[in-house]
Amino acid sequence: MIDLFREISQTLSHNKLRMSLTGFAVAWGIFMLIVLLSLAGGLVHSFESNMMTRNNNSLNVWGGWTTRAWHGLKEGRPIQLKERDAAAVEAEPTAPVKQVMTELRNDTVKFYGPVEVLTGGYVGVEPENQEFADLEIVTGRYINAIDNRERRHSLVIRDTEAERIFGSPENALGKTMRGQGLAWTVVGVYNHRWRSETYIPHSTAAALMGFSGDVNSLNVELTGVSTEEEGTRAEEAVRRALAEQHEFDPEDNNAVWINNRFNQSISAAQGMKILMYTMWAIGILTLLSGVVGVSNIMFVSVRERTHEIGIRRALGARPRNILLQIVLESVAITTIFGYIGIVLGTVVMGIINHVIGNSLEMLQNPTVDLATAFEVTGVLIVAGALAGLFPAIKATKVRPVEALRDE
Repeated sequence: MIDLFREISQTLSHNKLRMSLTGFAVAWGIFMLIVLLSLAGGLVHSFESNMMTRNNNSLNVWGGWTTRAWHGLKEGRPIQLKERDAAAVEAEPTAPVKQVMTELRNDTVKFYGPVEVLTGGYVGVEPENQEFADLEIVTGRYINAIDNRERRHSLVIRDTEAERIFGSPENALGKTMRGQGLAWTVVGVYNHRWRSETYIPHSTAAALMGFSGDVNSLNVELTGVSTEEEGTRAEEAVRRALAEQHEFDPEDNNAVWINNRFNQSISAAQGMKILMYTMWAIGILTLLSGVVGVSNIMFVSVRERTHEIGIRRALGARPRNILLQIVLESVAITTIFGYIGIVLGTVVMGIINHVIGNSLEMLQNPTVDLATAFEVTGVLIVAGALAGLFPAIKATKVRPVEALRDE
């Protein structure tokens, strides 16, 4: 074994310039592979982070306009969602529904604090909306059942708004704001990556809107769905239930607009997988030029050592011994320079990650993990073995007598 390592070392140092140029191609290929995988990983981390802050097993439903005549009713009718639609959707036997929540919105209302103004209106919600919207309460509490039962004037605002208006979330708690001629009490402050709504009790919002029974949207939480086909069937079942309530064609997709977040999350996840496969393909193709260079070096090495191989064969060396030596030499060359590329790529992406931090929403933690490092190591070993395989096969075909005559 020691002799084998000594022979590999001699091969690596035989022609340093040629070895360095070939090694640079291998290192560059691995460097680019690490960079590409890190960037793709940053996009995947960003996607996963955003998806983790959403309830993806859900449908968002809004009223639309009919585009087809149905049972004597003309097209072009507006469909206004109602409170009763929630019960109808939950009762639909073919809809895999866990719960349905309604929302009441008014985007024009302003709430006035001591100095600053809170714009953007409000959303009237039930207590279950907190889990559905994945809201983290920083201080205080969310809208509860008592708020809804007593139609309280309670507000739950975002932490950034609490800091802007009151200086901090803690200072905002219990403070009074005014809106629509009423006094409102801040009962809670929440944090979320992208939500910024102001929440009030659903019953209070209904009272402010005159108890018309109208709602702006339905949030349908699904259960027991795992494939895109099941998500599509769930969407169709919800549309059928609403079509029966509002008398429109169940095939009319414009009568109610449904945002199928479940199917969107599956499509996005598949897109991330395709992105990673593409980065692997591009990186391996870049590495291929270096592998070809290593293979050429091994062919030259075999040619230069024909006499040596002949002597070893004459002394009883088996073809597999010659094959193993050439392949291991190729793996050694590829691995040594490949790890140089891995280290450089990891360092460069670590610096980039440190510089950008969390400033880029679409690129989070663009570095490779341990599993990817092992995968790249496997690629190096396989690439090195393939690079040396054909030169090694040629070396095993050298006849001792002809090799000893070769000068």
